[in-house]
Amino acid sequence: MKATIEISNYPLSDDYEPKIVDFIDRCIASGITVKVNATSTHLQGDYDEIMDVLQREIKTSYERYGQMIFVVKVLKGELDLNYQH
Repeated sequence: MKATIEISNYPLSDDYEPKIVDFIDRCIASGITVKVNATSTHLQGDYDEIMDVLQREIKTSYERYGQMIFVVKVLKGELDLNYQH
């Protein structure tokens, strides 16, 4: 089953940008489709693969960086990630 996930990452520290970039880079390295915009990141592909990546990389972020908030939206199917209004 295909899915589109929107995720936002909010590290609870002043030095937040490298922690967000590290999370995104690890998601990209996993091989799933990743599109980054100013306020969130979209992951697209097989539902089970995306969930495996999220489970692993969120845990890694917590272990490396401590407190962070992740906000996740899940949609069955694929959105047009290049859509512009």
